[in-house]
Amino acid sequence: MRQVILDTETTGLYVDQGHRIIEIGCVELVNRKLTGQVYHQYINPEREIDQGAIDIHGITNDFLQTKPLFRDIAKSFLEFVKGDELIIHNAPFDIGFINAEFQFLKSSYKPITEYCQVIDTLALARQIHVGQRNSLDALCKRYSIDNSHRDLHGALLDSHLLARVYLAMTGGQATLFGESNATEVAVKQTKTIVNKPTIQRGNLVVIEANEEELTEHEKIIQSMQKKGTCLWQ
Repeated sequence: MRQVILDTETTGLYVDQGHRIIEIGCVELVNRKLTGQVYHQYINPEREIDQGAIDIHGITNDFLQTKPLFRDIAKSFLEFVKGDELIIHNAPFDIGFINAEFQFLKSSYKPITEYCQVIDTLALARQIHVGQRNSLDALCKRYSIDNSHRDLHGALLDSHLLARVYLAMTGGQATLFGESNATEVAVKQTKTIVNKPTIQRGNLVVIEANEEELTEHEKIIQSMQKKGTCLWQ
């Protein structure tokens, strides 16, 4: 079984504001083993990068000036991932950007979920570790994966870390109390999450909190806890 761990870096957080992909990093797993095969590409987004994004990943506008456009790498990227299972942390974010890039091309490209099945490791972690922090850094700490060299985000670096997190999280190590069976069920359920459209009930659109919002929420809860008993802790 071939799986591809995928991560992207972007010019900003919001695809609906015209932000673009500037880096794609993929790591190959075959039968749950790292093969050493990777796909890594920096991309000229044809727009300015938000300073807030630069602070996160350190990729500058000048650095990307000579890099290929997405249309130049779309075929090779799709050839690397097509037909296999994508493992992505906070998959809706990356999938949204990839689909937007395909749409910009105005060609015969379909949404990436038409080519690949997707597992969202953030959704998976939330099912396994209910009520806990499940950022990539938090999961690395929980599973004793060394990320001390991660001063800045990077698509290929984060894909390598996520590969190890995913293998640890789904490795079936905890069998005494049936956690491995629960993990298997969670994986099967999570595979379908990003393929579902936004839930609508009448005119109500349900929007889940993103990772940044959850982090801010956690900070508030911790500050309340310091002042006394916090019912939400």
